[in-house]
Amino acid sequence: MNPADFASLLALRHPDRLFIAGQWVAPARGGAFDMVSPMTEEAYLRIAEATEPDMDRAVAAAREAFDNGPWPKLSHAERADYLRRIAAGLMARAEALGHAWTQQVGIIHAMGQVNAYGGAGIFNQYAGIADSFAFEEQHTPGYGGGTALIVREPVGVVAAIVPWNGPLSLASLKVAPALLAGCTVVLKASPEAPLDAYVIAEIAEEIGLPPGVLNLVTADRPASEHLVRNPGIDKVSFTGSSAAGRRIASICGERMARFTMELGGKSAAIVLDDMPVEEAVQGLTGSICLMSGQVCAALTRVVVPRRRHDAFAESFAAAMSALRAGDPYDPASNLGPLAMGRQLDRVLGYIEKGKAEGARLAAGGGRPAGLNRGFYVEPTLFVDVDNSMTIAQEEIFGPVISLIPAESEEDAVRIANDSVYGLNGAVLTRDRERAYAFARRMRTGNVSQNQFRVDTSVTFGGFKQSGVGREGGVDGLLPYLEAKTIFLDDAA
Repeated sequence: MNPADFASLLALRHPDRLFIAGQWVAPARGGAFDMVSPMTEEAYLRIAEATEPDMDRAVAAAREAFDNGPWPKLSHAERADYLRRIAAGLMARAEALGHAWTQQVGIIHAMGQVNAYGGAGIFNQYAGIADSFAFEEQHTPGYGGGTALIVREPVGVVAAIVPWNGPLSLASLKVAPALLAGCTVVLKASPEAPLDAYVIAEIAEEIGLPPGVLNLVTADRPASEHLVRNPGIDKVSFTGSSAAGRRIASICGERMARFTMELGGKSAAIVLDDMPVEEAVQGLTGSICLMSGQVCAALTRVVVPRRRHDAFAESFAAAMSALRAGDPYDPASNLGPLAMGRQLDRVLGYIEKGKAEGARLAAGGGRPAGLNRGFYVEPTLFVDVDNSMTIAQEEIFGPVISLIPAESEEDAVRIANDSVYGLNGAVLTRDRERAYAFARRMRTGNVSQNQFRVDTSVTFGGFKQSGVGREGGVDGLLPYLEAKTIFLDDAA
C-alpha cells in the first residue's frame, strides 16, 4: 500500500489538531511534524506538534476531570464498560491500524495486521480485571479492635509517554489500566508514530468519554520534559530508552511523583549443551526479524559453550545470510526497514564499532544490495564477541546478534548477568528443570525456555536499568492505584 492510499484509509479527522478536554484544538504555536515513510523516505502526512503551552493546557484539563469530574466517582464496572467500547472501536478500524504499524515503523505487514487485535485485547483484559480485582479488602487489625479496610484509589493524573516502535500496544498498556483505576490521562505520542494514539482519541470522542479524561498530545523532547515537570502530573508511565528514563526519574524524584518505566535491554539467550545447533539457530534468527530488531526485549546476545562456538557461528551465518530485508508488503521479505534515518545511522555506527573492537563479522553488516531507498539494513551477525565489547553492552535496536563463547555453565550465567540491563532472557535446553534453574539465576524480568516470548497478559518489566515496575496483567494495574488504610470501629 502506498502512503497516499494509507492516509485515505486511515482517514484521521483532525491530524492538524490536539485532543484536549474533549475538543480538537489547534496547537498553540502552530507547529507540525512530517510523517516520513521508512520504505520510501518520503513525507506523507503532517501531524500537529504540541509545545509547552499545549502540555499545560492538557494537564489542566486532566486535572479538572480528575478533581471535579465524574470519572473517579464511577464504579469500576462502569469504567470497564468504556474500556470495552474502546476495544470495539479499535476492532472496527482494524484494517487501517494494521497498515499504520507498517507505514510508521516498517514492520512486516503480516505481523502488522494483528495490531488492532493486540490493543483491543489489552483493553478487554483490563475490563475483565474489574470483575475480579479486590479494590477493597477487609482485615482484622493487629491491635485496637475494629476493622481495617485497605482501599485502592486512583493515583491521579497520569502522563503516559509512548515510544515509536509499538505505539498501539504500548499506549494500551498504559491507558487501559489507568482508566480502569479511575485516573485521567495525558497521552504523549511519539512524533514518529502518533497515528494509533490519534485513533484512540477519536474513539474516546465517539464513545462519549467525559471531557479531560483522555487527552492527546504529540511532542518532541523539550515539550515532553515540560509535561513531566508539570506539578499537576501525579504519575509518569514511560516506555523508552534507559537514558531518557533516568532523566525522567530524576525529575519525578524532585517532587516525589510516582513513575513506572519500561526501558532498554541487552538480553541474553543461554544455549546449553543438549540443545541441537540447528534448532537453536532457527528460533533465534527468526526472533531477530521481529520489528527488524527494534524491540527492547530482543535476544541480541547468544551465549554458547566455547567448544560449540564455531558450529553455531557457521549455522548462524548461513541462516542470517538467507534472511531477506525488503518491502514489508512483499511476502518474500523476512524483515522490513528500520523506522527512521537516524535509527539506520545508529545501527550502522554500532556495526562499525563491532568491527573496530575486534569482533568478527560473519554475516550482513551493511545495506542490502539494490535497496538504496528506505532505511534498510542487513541482518548482521558478529562472532567471537567478548562481552565487554560495545556491541555486547549497549542496546543497538536493530537486527544485530552477538555470538559470545562461554567457558562453562557458570561462566554463561556470569556473562548473561554482566549487563546494566535485565529485561528479557532465554535458556535453550530440552530439560525443563535445567531451564527453570538457569532462569532463577538470571537477573532479568522475563525468561523463556527455547524461544523469544513476551506476554503482557501476564506481566512484563525489567531489573536494573531496564525499568521500574511492571506492565500487563494485575501487576500493571497496581502502579495506577494508591493503597489507603481505613480503621473503623466495630458497628454499634
